[in-house]
Amino acid sequence: MTDTTTTTLDLGPQTRIVARLAAGVRDEQLAHGTPCPGCAVRNMLGHLAGLAVAFRDAARKDLGLTTDTPPDAAAPDIGPGWREELPEVLDALAEAWRDPAAWTGLTRAGGLDLPGAVAGAVAVDELVIHGWDLARATGQEYTPDPAALQASYGFLRAAADDPDGGGGIFGPVVPVPDDAPLLDRAVGLSGRDPG
Repeated sequence: MTDTTTTTLDLGPQTRIVARLAAGVRDEQLAHGTPCPGCAVRNMLGHLAGLAVAFRDAARKDLGLTTDTPPDAAAPDIGPGWREELPEVLDALAEAWRDPAAWTGLTRAGGLDLPGAVAGAVAVDELVIHGWDLARATGQEYTPDPAALQASYGFLRAAADDPDGGGGIFGPVVPVPDDAPLLDRAVGLSGRDPG
């Protein structure tokens, strides 16, 4: 796994942005596709809820089913109470990572044992990139938290530069000009076309 410069970061600003985007999803948009291949809006919302719980538990070092399930185990879906539940689990995620101990030692996420700082960087990256996916799929404006965006870009850049990483962790890197906005460069590193 690649090294990351993220030490600690308040995930709260980014989780609130994702919660706002989720609140803006109209029921008729739930079946719309997203830039994440094979993932409808309803699946993206289900994934965000699942990752919020998994990375909350990873921060707490509360290892078990939520932290052992591989991210590609099944296409997640939303339950009937998702509009109330998603903001709650996003808040709990942010709160768990406010504990400095979350960023230290070893933990597990997606069935992989990881240093706490790497797990935190993955959580931040998931929130930033999937926030973009959700905004793009539902026609909403999206400006990620600047600190979260910087951390996401650093994580994705390190993964793309890692000779063992295969050029990107979410798919082949999409070339983006060096003078493009930072969000576009992060999205390109995630294997998505920001255009």
